[in-house]
Amino acid sequence: MSVHTESLPVSRQQDWEAATPYPEWVAHVEDLAELWASATSRASVAEDLVARVEAALGTWRILVLTEDWCIDATATAPTIAQLAAEAVNLDLRVLNRDEHLDLMDQHLTNGTARSIPVAILLDGEGVERGWWGPRPTDLQAWFEETGRGLESEERYRELRKWYARDRGQTTAREIVELIEHAAGAGAVL
Repeated sequence: MSVHTESLPVSRQQDWEAATPYPEWVAHVEDLAELWASATSRASVAEDLVARVEAALGTWRILVLTEDWCIDATATAPTIAQLAAEAVNLDLRVLNRDEHLDLMDQHLTNGTARSIPVAILLDGEGVERGWWGPRPTDLQAWFEETGRGLESEERYRELRKWYARDRGQTTAREIVELIEHAAGAGAVL
């Protein structure tokens, strides 16, 4: 499952303070720079999703663990960043996974893989309230059931096709649902 709500209430304030705002981070990517720039400029989020985030009382933060070479991140992080840019009560920052393996190891895919991106939801006090990653739920299920068995070139072609059809909307919806769940669970705002 891509959405994880079993997080213990752990303060991530120091991680947040060490993180880089998305516009600054993306301006300095080296790998896949053209893809990042293109994906960031094309990212869009449905107005109803922005309204749902704004209806979730309080202030929310998303801490994205990623690396600039990650194809999945180029298809998801720009959409999450756009959601944060449009919702008045949501902010986003980025940490490079390889520089924060201790944090990554607390958010492993299937308890074993350092798969990225990982979007960690924090409340207004910097307390973790859940996390998402590394792919939208349906795509991750396909990856686990079918994608792993494909040759890497074919697997990445299929991933790219799915992302191109979806245009980030499943990612945005799942992030909004994570925020709504946290807000409904009485997170400290």
